[in-house]
Amino acid sequence: MEVVMQNGKTDRVNYRGLGFTLIELMIVLVVIAVLAGIVAPRYLDRVDDANETVLKQDLAGLRTAIDQFYRDKGKYPDALSDLVSQRYIRSIPVDPITKSATSWILMPSKSSEKNIFDVKSGAVGKAKDGSEYANW
Repeated sequence: MEVVMQNGKTDRVNYRGLGFTLIELMIVLVVIAVLAGIVAPRYLDRVDDANETVLKQDLAGLRTAIDQFYRDKGKYPDALSDLVSQRYIRSIPVDPITKSATSWILMPSKSSEKNIFDVKSGAVGKAKDGSEYANW
C-alpha cells in the first residue's frame, strides 16, 4: 500500500511488523495457563480452610449461646429458633460445608429428649486434619 507524504512523495508502508504473530500469542497463552495452574489449587485450598474455620466459629458461637440461654433460663432451648427469638443470636448460621441453615444436628440434653444441649455439623466428610465434620 502506498501512502502520500506531506512533501508529495509516496512511500510504501509495511504492515507486517505492526501485529503479533501466532507463535507470540500462543506463548503468552501458555504462560497464562501455567500461572493459572499454579495459583488455582492454592486458592481452592484456602477456600476449604476458610470454610472449616467458619464452621468452627459457628459451632463455638452456637454452643456459647446455648450455654448463656441455660444460665439465664435454667433450661436448655427447645430449638435453635428459641435462641433467635430470645435474641441470643441474630440468626441461625448457615453451615459453610453443607450451605444450609437446617443441617445442624441437635444433641439433646441428658434430662430431656427435646431440649438442645449441644449442636454438631450435619456435613458429611472429613476435614483437612482427618477428623470428621460430624464430630466437631
